[in-house]
Formats: sequence, structure tokens, C-alpha cells
Amino acid sequence: MAVWKQSQPFLGLLALIQLPRIETLCGWRRGAGRVRMPPSLEESYPWPRSLNYGPVQQRSLSDYSRCAGIFDVPSKKARIDELEHMSAEPGFWDDQATAQGLLKERQDMVSAVETLEGFERTTEDALELLELADMEDDDSLLLDIESQVSGLEAELDRAEFQRMMTSSNDRSSALVQINAGAGGTESCDWASMLLRMYTRWAEREGFKVSMVDFLAGEEAGIKSALFQVTGNFAFGFLKAENGVHRLVRISPFDSQSRRHTSFASVFVLPEQDNEINIEINPADLRIDTYRASGAGGQHVNRTDSAVRITHNPTGVVVSCQAERSQHKNRDKAMKVLAARLADLERKSRNAERDEIEAAKKGINFGSQIRSYVLQPYRMVKDVRTGHETSNTDAVLNGDLDGFIKAWLMKNAESAA
Repeated sequence: MAVWKQSQPFLGLLALIQLPRIETLCGWRRGAGRVRMPPSLEESYPWPRSLNYGPVQQRSLSDYSRCAGIFDVPSKKARIDELEHMSAEPGFWDDQATAQGLLKERQDMVSAVETLEGFERTTEDALELLELADMEDDDSLLLDIESQVSGLEAELDRAEFQRMMTSSNDRSSALVQINAGAGGTESCDWASMLLRMYTRWAEREGFKVSMVDFLAGEEAGIKSALFQVTGNFAFGFLKAENGVHRLVRISPFDSQSRRHTSFASVFVLPEQDNEINIEINPADLRIDTYRASGAGGQHVNRTDSAVRITHNPTGVVVSCQAERSQHKNRDKAMKVLAARLADLERKSRNAERDEIEAAKKGINFGSQIRSYVLQPYRMVKDVRTGHETSNTDAVLNGDLDGFIKAWLMKNAESAA
């Protein structure tokens, strides 16, 4: 039983962290799921009694109803079947907008169910491998078990992130606007660093990033940038970044190498607001075309491919010059306009509860949500949650999960 004694920490990690978390996410009671502790291991390592997990007979599905979260598997599978039947009906594509919405709903549910089944497979494989290692007294399998458990824990962390997102807009893709603030060229460079940071984060998370509009700085960096982050829960994650970001460092643009403080604001909107239906009257729009700036080749610089749309009743102005085609730029600009008009409508309905507007402050001293200090010491600290790290290089390279999770947890506690 030498191998079994060595493997107990891995099973303890699996039992203490993974299986209860899976049950919480899925709304299982003991024995309701398909994951089973192998009988030989059940006798040798008598969980859940030794883990004070509670008697089986005292738990019911109603106990988990409030935390079943995104993984109410039976109802999701039933809804998937219903959507498949609906998509096969004649006339399903008569209303393309509704049809695409239903297909996206089906895709989201299939993804959620596949995530759960992946948890089950990984857990079952780890338990079977652990039983095999115990039977054959082979400690070489423990590294494989540890790797599987670590991977499962990372996936569960992401699933628990998603449990904290209860708004109907959280599943949407996001539109992110970055504006340089006080600090001149320093702030323009800081805005470009933020753009790189969020691009790196999105790539790590498997999201797609596409530029919508940008304005280059006079000497370096960018004055502003608007980009789209496409993927499930992109807005749910990125809404934690709403606000002013402050940078303290030795300026690379100062010949005397003095310390400078720079500011930039980040404003995040859901690409499509599911709570508000916006209808745009073409008669209310003024559409201007102009030549795009920056690199792009002769076609971009010689034709009026960039589009600027002004909504006359509200004065909202949006522009797009990222595409070579004027029609594509116009389509993207209309999506941004719809998102901004939805945001205005949300504010007018209930400005006091508008968390997005509450996060928008002056781009200067005393208004930041997070400080990035590179000199005289290295520290990134979120003012709202108190979460901090000294690994500034990792954060600027897109490692934002700790800050996002801390904000989501605090936001969930405040809403409880």
C-alpha cells in the first residue's frame, strides 16, 4: 500500500476540491452524478465522512437549486432537443435575426453540457488511474494523476467565474474603448500598453479580437482605440475592467529619466444588449465617409472607406476604419451605435443602478480603479477589491484573472 499512501494527497485534492465543486456547479446530490469513487478506494479512503461533507440522506436537489448555476444539465439537454426540432421546421429562417439568436442559444448550451461531460471524464479517468496505481503499486502514475487534477481545477475555476455572471448581457461579446487621459505622450503610450494587455488576455482566453477604430498618438502610442472581443462571456469578464487605470514609471520619453504618472480610461459595453431592444431610424442618421488613416495600402488610403455615423437625436458619434470595405465599416459602426444607444437607454431607465456609468470618472488623479506602479517598486493593486501582485510583467502581458475574479466575487457578495 506504499503507492496508496503516496497517492492520498492527490485523492484528497480531488475529493476536497474537485468533486464537491462539480456537485455544486451541477446541482448534484451524492450518487446522482455518474462519477463514482472506485470501491477499493472508497474503503481505503472513506470520504465523505472523513471530509465532514455531510450525510447523503440530508441532501436533496433543492439544497443545490440556488447554486446549480450554468450547469442545469437535464433542462439544457431538453432545450437543445427543442431547438433542434425548431430549426428543422419550415420557415425557421424567415426571421433571420431570431433564427441566429436561437442557434447561438443552442451553441451556448451544447458548450455548457460538453464542459460538464469533460469534468466527468477527467474525474473518472483520474480515479481509475489512481485505482490502477494502487493495485499495481506503481508510483509512476502519480504524476499523470496530478496533471489531470491540476487541469481539472483550472477548468473548474473558469466555470466558477461564469457562475458569478447573472446578467443576461454577460454572455455577450464586448466592445472595449480605451482613451488616453492626463499625461500627454506618456498617456498615449500607456493606452497602447493597455491595448496590448487586453489583446494578450483575450488571446489566452480563446477570444477573437478585431479592431473597430483607432486614433494614433502624435509621437507614440494611441489617443483612443475601439475594439471588439468576440466570444462567450467576453463582456462578463471585461466589465471588471471598467474605469480609469493609472501607471507610475520612469518615462522613456524624458531625457532626465524622471518618474511620471499617466492615466487611461477603459469603457466596456456588451455588443448586443439583451435587455433593451433598440430600433434605429435611418432618417435620424448622418453618415459621412472619409479616407482611413494609418497603414493599409493604396486601396485604403485612396478611397473613402472609413465611415462616421452621427445619431442626430442623441448626438452620439461612432466611426470605423478597420476594414478595407466601406460596407463592412458601416456594418461595424452600426453595431457600435446600437450598443451605445442601448447604454444611453439603460442609463435613462435607472441611472442609480447603472454600474457602468458609476465606474466612469475623470481620467486623472484620484479616479483610478487600479494602479500599476513600476517605479520605485513594482506593484499592481486594484483599489476596489484590494487585490494586488508584484508580478507586474505578467499582468501587463495579460494575466488578469486574479483581478477579474476578485472583482466578480466582491460584486457577487454585494448583490447577495
